[in-house]
Amino acid sequence: MRHDLELGYLGIEVPDPTTLTSFLGEVIGLVPGAPASVDGTTTWRNDDRAQRIIVQPGAANDAAFVGFEAVDAPAFDRVTGRLRAAGRDLVEGSEVELAARRVRRLVRTMAPWGLPVELVDGLERSSVPFASPLMPGGFLTEDVGFGHVVLATTAFEESHAFLVDDLGFGQSDWIEMHIAEGVELEVRFYHCNARHHTVALAHAPFDLPQKLHHVMVETTESDDVGAAFDRAWATDLAIPMGLGRHDNDRMFSFYVASPAGFLVEVGNGARTVSEPWTDNRLYASTSVWGHQPMRVPS
Repeated sequence: MRHDLELGYLGIEVPDPTTLTSFLGEVIGLVPGAPASVDGTTTWRNDDRAQRIIVQPGAANDAAFVGFEAVDAPAFDRVTGRLRAAGRDLVEGSEVELAARRVRRLVRTMAPWGLPVELVDGLERSSVPFASPLMPGGFLTEDVGFGHVVLATTAFEESHAFLVDDLGFGQSDWIEMHIAEGVELEVRFYHCNARHHTVALAHAPFDLPQKLHHVMVETTESDDVGAAFDRAWATDLAIPMGLGRHDNDRMFSFYVASPAGFLVEVGNGARTVSEPWTDNRLYASTSVWGHQPMRVPS
């Protein structure tokens, strides 16, 4: 596996970014990132990078863009070369955009799942060491990016080809299961480094109100997951999936609904990918135990 990419950042658009401030800071345990150059935008981080989640004002109430960071300049050139060879329309980032994203280089293309994907080089590091009083053990991000994202799309096969053929991801495994009368769930999981999955695609039967199902942050200590669960439980936020362990990536985690509707998974202890990867197989359930609904969205 050639390690070219990591999940660099996620852009989220909501009418009022401050509605996510207490959620991201006081429940999830992120800390404010670099000051934004755009009025109303807030940024958040879970490691030493200047920003990992960018919350900007707008009507979408959903993910606005996904940024993948190349591990070095040659990796950036390799991936952009594949995108051009595949006939993808690439737009170079302007000086204003480079400053806003705090990167050296940026190209943007539209992913089949309907969101801009930004490939960047040289994501700026913060001048302030990362420390979160609510997550004393910190987050696992070194060489694997800040977490993972799960996106729902009707363009399932086209999105698979974009990830595998154009961006160079590998498929880790997939899930197919019956979840309700006449409703089947199919999710594919993709890696681009040692993290079991940096992106997962859920096959949507029709266009859903939100493309972003959830974003995951991984702690380095399991007790920090429990403490985060207690903080979530102390709110009135929906907890669609309580504490449990996934079958395919072995992640111990829970899911809490953000005020914007998308979920955040806080987890620990996921398995890692090594090469040659020989476990790209079908799973028939999402969890070994737990992950039961605690409080469902109204």
